[in-house]
Amino acid sequence: MFKQLKNIDSAFQHIKKFSLFFLLANVVTLCFGIYKFCEVIRAERQTVHVLYNGKLLQAFAADRKSNLEVELRDHIKTFHQYFFNLSPDDKAIQGSMVKALYLADQSAKKAYDNLREQGYYNNLISANISQEITVDSTRLDINVYPYAFTCYATQKLSRSSSTVFRKLVTQGTVRDLKIQTDNNPHGFLIQNWETLFNADAAGKKPGL
Repeated sequence: MFKQLKNIDSAFQHIKKFSLFFLLANVVTLCFGIYKFCEVIRAERQTVHVLYNGKLLQAFAADRKSNLEVELRDHIKTFHQYFFNLSPDDKAIQGSMVKALYLADQSAKKAYDNLREQGYYNNLISANISQEITVDSTRLDINVYPYAFTCYATQKLSRSSSTVFRKLVTQGTVRDLKIQTDNNPHGFLIQNWETLFNADAAGKKPGL
């Protein structure tokens, strides 16, 4: 009789161990299934379907960090183009400046006000000068926030009688606003912006 009880107890222990193992295996399987399901959902959210010329194309979204340098460079380039691409028309200049000042802080507004007080824009208009800028390169430091940059560019001033090229170097920092708008699609703000160097090929200091 004692032997039978011992066998029953032993069988019960085996069943108990098997049940615990089976339960643990189910929990692990369930957790793995949930993990894979979340991965699939995450991958689906990063997939974008674009209709182009009647064809459905698949694209993949990337997190902002992976495109940080590209976005920063484009923001800096766009600001400089709005600020320095000028037509000999007061309304066109004001329109460009409004767009530029959405992308930078009061340091850019101060530079604009100083140039206006110096009569720089009036000189462009009266002399019928068009000004264009080409950003040659941008040096970035994304290891320290706010992100510091130095922008190297070439200005082209065109009038009916001549064309003048100038070298331009500016610097500043960029802050992440954490929000994107129509007027600021990258959601960055240039701060402490200043011109380090701006001279023509002969080394003569210009008015800007």
